[in-house]
Amino acid sequence: MDLGLQGKKAIICAASKGLGRACALALAREGVDVVITARNADVLHRTAEEIRAETGATVIPVVGDITTEEGRTAALAACPNPDILVNNAGGPPPGDFRNWSQEDWIRALNANMLTAIFMIRAVIDGMCARRFGRIVNITSAAVKSPIAVLGLSNGARTGLTGFVAGLAREVAQYNVTINNLLPGPFMTDRLRATAVAEAAKHGRSVEEELNLRAQSNPTRRVGDPAEFGAACAFLCAASSGFIVGQNLLLDGGAFNSTF
Repeated sequence: MDLGLQGKKAIICAASKGLGRACALALAREGVDVVITARNADVLHRTAEEIRAETGATVIPVVGDITTEEGRTAALAACPNPDILVNNAGGPPPGDFRNWSQEDWIRALNANMLTAIFMIRAVIDGMCARRFGRIVNITSAAVKSPIAVLGLSNGARTGLTGFVAGLAREVAQYNVTINNLLPGPFMTDRLRATAVAEAAKHGRSVEEELNLRAQSNPTRRVGDPAEFGAACAFLCAASSGFIVGQNLLLDGGAFNSTF
């Protein structure tokens, strides 16, 4: 299926590994020139080279923290007029809300709500003027099914979801869409780190912990990041202009709901 993205330009935030990398790779396979950002220069440049080698696409790595003004400025300087923006940033740590300070909340809101909004603000008018734009925010399945220990993430990402719901309807007339991808358990470094902590707590091996996590899912497995990347590319397709303000849950059916 031709997604109609050949020659488009994209910024994919926090894309050196995991779900961000999967999105960048999927778009590059469709002929999109991609700017990828991350904090770790070595990992980022290695990822850029791997994507170039596999796809032949133009891949520009921009080292920096996308949750800072400097990081955002650098990304936008490398691609001032993107056709596609994929917002992504690492989630805040788990914990008990009684222990979170105002500074903890501000960091979470900055990383998982305000950073995406600032990036959208920087690119949205250009997209509307060109009559094409695709914005995908990587949030979390916890937006639909909150996890108590991830309260910082629940709050910040739900705030972004509410903001996007209004804006998406305003810009859809210009063939600019904004949608959210909500990942459940995918085989990423974050999932492995969680498994390491849980395994130590319960006296199990990491592989046993990952298997338990997989068996608790209706699919009896965890997600492959490539599946997530493919979903992102589909939302960015030229033919996806009638998908507006949606929250696409990719969790293997873990969220139990009729609707």
